[in-house]
Amino acid sequence: MPVQLIKKKATKQEISDMLALLKSYIKLAVDVERRILAGGGELHADCESVLIASGSRQENIWGANWIPSERKVTYEALLNIAPRRNNRSMEIQDAGIRKQVESIVRELLDVQ
Repeated sequence: MPVQLIKKKATKQEISDMLALLKSYIKLAVDVERRILAGGGELHADCESVLIASGSRQENIWGANWIPSERKVTYEALLNIAPRRNNRSMEIQDAGIRKQVESIVRELLDVQ
């Protein structure tokens, strides 16, 4: 399944398609400026590429994961290692950015 670009609330089919590869969770790249995300790739970088191709700027993109069965967001991805953005870890360190990422993920993917 190709990476899905999600700009409005995902359908159950889109969630299912994004889960096809990894089964229990979805790798995501989230654009905190445009409030959109891409998900379902093997790598967070696959998702990031889809966002960049759609017009997102790399400095606004953060990696995360969505675990639908737990309705949980995690904030770890290689693409988060960005010293120029003052993030030297795989985990998003800024609480404000984490809050933005969680808000966007829940808004677009928390399908009941």
